[in-house]
Amino acid sequence: MYHDKIEKNIGLMGVLIVVVVSFAGLAEIVPLFFIKDTTEPLADMQPYTPLELEGRDIYIREGCHTCHTQMVRPLRAETERYGPYTVAGEDVWEHPFLWGSKRTGPDLSRIGGRYSDDWHFVHLMNPRDVVPESNMPGFPWLDENLLTGELTEDKLRAMQRLGVPYTDEMIEGAGETVKDKTEAEALITYLQSLGRER
Repeated sequence: MYHDKIEKNIGLMGVLIVVVVSFAGLAEIVPLFFIKDTTEPLADMQPYTPLELEGRDIYIREGCHTCHTQMVRPLRAETERYGPYTVAGEDVWEHPFLWGSKRTGPDLSRIGGRYSDDWHFVHLMNPRDVVPESNMPGFPWLDENLLTGELTEDKLRAMQRLGVPYTDEMIEGAGETVKDKTEAEALITYLQSLGRER
C-alpha cells in the first residue's frame, strides 16, 4: 500500500532517497571522527621542517601529485612493491591530502631514504638519465629558483592553526633557515621525508 504511493510519487521518492542516503552517510562517516586510528598521528611522527614544508608546496605547485600517489593500498601487489599500506595516522597533519588516484609514476609515500639526494637531483633535472623509460618531464628551473623565506613563518602558522604541533619557537626564524636554498633542495628534502614514520 505505502509502497505503491511512494513508487507513483516521484517527488516523495526523491525526498525519501535523500533521507536514506543522508542517514547512511552519517552512519558511515561520523564514527570515523571518534576512532583514534583516524584522528591521532603515528607515535614517532614529526611535523615537516620548514624546508620540507616549502618542498611540499613546490611538489603541489609543480603538479607532482597528479602523476604520483602517496597512498599504498592494502593489496598484496602494492605492499610488496611500496611497503606497508598507508594508515590514516600518517596523514593527520596533511593539509591538503596528497593521496591521488592516478599512477602515471610510482607511488611516493615510502620514497624517503630509498635513493640518495644526488639521485633525486639528477632525476629532477632529467629523469631519463637515471630511468631511461621514464615519461616524467625534467624540472631544471628548480635548481635556478631560490627560496626567499618570506612566507615560511606564515605557512607554519597556518598549519599550526590546522592542528599541526608547531611551537612558536619552531616558527620563529623559520624563514631564515630556508632563505637562499634552491627549490630543488627543498623538494628533495621533502621527498626524503616521505615514509620516515613507517
